[in-house]
Amino acid sequence: MPKREPPSLELVLKRNSVERIKREMSPVALLDQWQERLVAPGYEHIPEEDIVRLRWFGLYHDSPKVGLFMMRVKIPSGILSPAGLRVIGEVSEQWGRNHGELTTRQNIQLHYLTLEKFPVIFERLDRVGLTTRHACGDVARNVTGCPVAGIDRDEFFDVTKLVAETAKFYTFNPDYEDLPRKHKITIAACKHQCNAPEINDIAMVGMVHSDGRRGFAIQVGGGQSSTPRLARHLGVFVMPEQALAVMRAITDVWKNTTEYRLSRVRARLKFMLDDYGPDGFRQLVETRLGRELERLADPPPPEPESDHMGIHPQREPGRVYVGFPVYLGLMSGTQMKQIAALAEEIGGDIRLTRRQNFILTGIPEARIDEITTRVAEIGFPLDVNQLYASSIGCIGDPNCNFAVTPTKSKLATIIQRLVTDFGDTAGPLKVNLDGCPHACGQHWTGDIGLQGTTGRGPSGEPLMAYDIILRGGLGRDAAIGKPLLRRVPADYVEDYVSRLVASYIERRQPDETFTQYCKRTPDAALIAIAHGSDNVMESASEPAADEA
Repeated sequence: MPKREPPSLELVLKRNSVERIKREMSPVALLDQWQERLVAPGYEHIPEEDIVRLRWFGLYHDSPKVGLFMMRVKIPSGILSPAGLRVIGEVSEQWGRNHGELTTRQNIQLHYLTLEKFPVIFERLDRVGLTTRHACGDVARNVTGCPVAGIDRDEFFDVTKLVAETAKFYTFNPDYEDLPRKHKITIAACKHQCNAPEINDIAMVGMVHSDGRRGFAIQVGGGQSSTPRLARHLGVFVMPEQALAVMRAITDVWKNTTEYRLSRVRARLKFMLDDYGPDGFRQLVETRLGRELERLADPPPPEPESDHMGIHPQREPGRVYVGFPVYLGLMSGTQMKQIAALAEEIGGDIRLTRRQNFILTGIPEARIDEITTRVAEIGFPLDVNQLYASSIGCIGDPNCNFAVTPTKSKLATIIQRLVTDFGDTAGPLKVNLDGCPHACGQHWTGDIGLQGTTGRGPSGEPLMAYDIILRGGLGRDAAIGKPLLRRVPADYVEDYVSRLVASYIERRQPDETFTQYCKRTPDAALIAIAHGSDNVMESASEPAADEA
């Protein structure tokens, strides 16, 4: 039974303009009207409703809004052929100012593209098995996963076929073109759970049951943005052949009620989990399926976090894969083409990771030194501080219309400060920085999270500022971080972060991580440390917030 009487469709359409836009014309119908509806009238004459519909093709306005667009290419589980990466690189070189970005959902984003080019771009992507369809909008987004699925020696089992099947089903099924809001699915059987199941709407978590069967635990209702949630264990075990039907049922019980279409602020699946709880939601899913699901008491704990950087043996004897850091997640079109050529030469492919890095597969053991040297010459050396690989920055300024502060440039200065002050000791830290509350850079679950905001100076003048979030994390220490330091002026951020890291290095216990240190250190002490106060020890005597 619903928790409340679902609103009428009439009320939904009255209150929610995006629901009304979708009802008036399916966004995907734009493709057949591209020239006459979007190109011929000129950019300035395109109705705002059609600008919204462009999201279903992976397109967002670049900033400023003058007719240039960002394009997001979906790459399920981050697995990309050399031909695919080459085409993206060519498009970047030809029309995108030779710029490209790797994203936290294993996509590649290009900028500065104009509407008249997209029919040709879509055709070129299609020839190599790629699409931008449903990369944005109220749909199931790119299906993420472990980037080394199918080749890693330590994975529980290979999920690549299920990932491909799921991505195809949700992308091209008209029944799933109109969801209440974005819908994020991840599927992996990685022992490290590198795909961050905790922050997805649906997470199929591969495991081996105590009786030896291979299948999935399921977590649901995770997400970040301004109301972050960790996904909750649904309490079931599902065999691989049942997985897509169960994912579909989860999506259906959410999309088929008007309850979560009235307000876009509360449209995500996580709010349905808040209302019903895991047990109540599971009952709705079982009713939709027409059968009970096998119970599972506890989800499998992950191994320590990993983004699969460095050199690792593959299943195939004599071959290795190598994870390369991508500083700030930036890769030019020319670099894409060079990496694609190298992957083709060795008979491997390219895998994109959640932390905005890439992996080159299929490297013969005898050629490791040669290949890593050639990749370094392209611009991606292995012998750099770990922070180059572990830090995340969203698109932000200057391309994103939502960002209120610089992101990648600010992350660069923070990284350089930490490398200068602490060297390799700071390497394991995960610094996640966003320019707005949308949390594309996952600031809630970094060791140190930063969210761009605005503050006021001594005379009331507006200042760029950042909230600093601590105690967040994924994996065994999964938690939503706490914004302990609010509206820190941008000029002071590097000092605050450096003081916090220095305190950790000085006071940490054996094998203690930065986040564990922050969890045992009281709020007042952390705030005093960041400010450079002389009263740190006095503040440290107070109980931590979660101990009070």
